[in-house]
Amino acid sequence: MIQQSWDESAARRARIRGCLLAGAIGDAIGNPIEFRSLSGIREAYGRAGVTGFVPDDSGVAGRITDDTQMTLFTAEGLIRAHALASAEGVGGAVIAVIRRAYLRWLDTQNFPEPPRQRTPEDIGRSGWLRTHPWLYARRAPGNACLSGLLEGHTPAVDAPLYGGPGPVNGGSKGCGTVMRSAPFGLTGLPARDCFELAARCAQITHGHPTGYLAAGALAAIVANLLEGDSLEGAVLRTLEILRAFPRHEETATALRRAIDLAAGGDPTAEKVESLGGGWIAEEALAIGVYAALAGPSVPAALLLSVNHSGDSDSTGSICGNLLGAHHGDLRLPPSWLAQVEGRGTIAELADDFASVFHPSAQPYDAAVFPQDRYPLN
Repeated sequence: MIQQSWDESAARRARIRGCLLAGAIGDAIGNPIEFRSLSGIREAYGRAGVTGFVPDDSGVAGRITDDTQMTLFTAEGLIRAHALASAEGVGGAVIAVIRRAYLRWLDTQNFPEPPRQRTPEDIGRSGWLRTHPWLYARRAPGNACLSGLLEGHTPAVDAPLYGGPGPVNGGSKGCGTVMRSAPFGLTGLPARDCFELAARCAQITHGHPTGYLAAGALAAIVANLLEGDSLEGAVLRTLEILRAFPRHEETATALRRAIDLAAGGDPTAEKVESLGGGWIAEEALAIGVYAALAGPSVPAALLLSVNHSGDSDSTGSICGNLLGAHHGDLRLPPSWLAQVEGRGTIAELADDFASVFHPSAQPYDAAVFPQDRYPLN
């Protein structure tokens, strides 16, 4: 890989940090109001809805959900796949490595705490991310993600995205595909390649074409933003990629509606509601895109993305991924950053990701980069 200039590398590092951190912020703001109607949100919090972090059912504010959990394990899996390819030349194993990363996430949903680490070899097999106790929280994970991982399906790296249902949860297009897929767009690969990799990895758990194509679309939008594209330009270029795939119509129509709605006057929660509830992939993507385009500021866009009847944490997470990839981490509200659960770990993972996929003229020295966090499996 050609090394980048220091300024270019710093900008990408900021966008990678921003993507993961802002996604976590949107997730945490939306978490307490998921499953509530818009009228119920307004009754509880006022006409504007939530205006920042509010406590969840446990009485704690700033807690993330499975959306951020799975996004982090996606990023960790990509780092480990890169390390494996570099060491052994096994580039085609990336989807299998991502599936193993999701199985480590599944452990966090089935066990109350990290496994006991008896020896350095145990730590090496588990990796660093799986050792964080705060990730072992079960906060309404998607049923298709849980059941799909038990099927043992690893899509082929060159399997055509032909538009038919996949072998796992063939009728499911839940938003669990989209909310975890932003890291594919942060790798520096061309947007089309990011699209295809994210879509194939989405088929690990969801077989409906809209489910996996919407995941690919988010990854492509993020890839375009990483290159410095505008939000609208990133979406329009992704629509061009989408048109090449059969059964793209639902996702493309949802994205076009989001763009048109954002251009049509002041943003409102009612306009968000017109795009759906966000429970399914294309609706969650459309709401995230609409809020990112229509919000006059980063905080306003994030609040717009969660104050609606539906899957508020997923739409907030997606919107945050887009805003962070566009603006970087310096535009994120410091008070929100300070409250979000796992902030330090998320930032460390983002910096590790940047150092692997976007080495600068002054990259991590091999003696400094924490390679033991990402074993070759």
